[in-house]
Amino acid sequence: QVQFVESGGGLVQPGGSLRLSCAASGIFFRIYDMGWYRQAPGKQRELVASITSDGRTNYADSVKGRFAISRDNAKSTVYLQMNSLKPEDTAVYYCNADPRTVYWGQGTQVTVSS
Repeated sequence: QVQFVESGGGLVQPGGSLRLSCAASGIFFRIYDMGWYRQAPGKQRELVASITSDGRTNYADSVKGRFAISRDNAKSTVYLQMNSLKPEDTAVYYCNADPRTVYWGQGTQVTVSS
């Protein structure tokens, strides 16, 4: 059974940082391209960062230069380091393969507010 378990979210002030983690199971992790997605209230879920199986990264324009995605294949885990956070980054963050599968975790809430 495919599972993605996200963690690391929380409440942070504008300009602050958070590091999200996502542990994957039920897939041969090292061969999959992975992504971090987010969904803000009233908006569609969007891909914000992706990393290929061999470590190449790509970012949405809205987070480029502030977020960094990485992976540890030995731990089947993907990370998202988020710096210089803005209120518009407030959303539930999910990980999934890229392109996405039908399997979604519970996500982790990130709230950026003073």
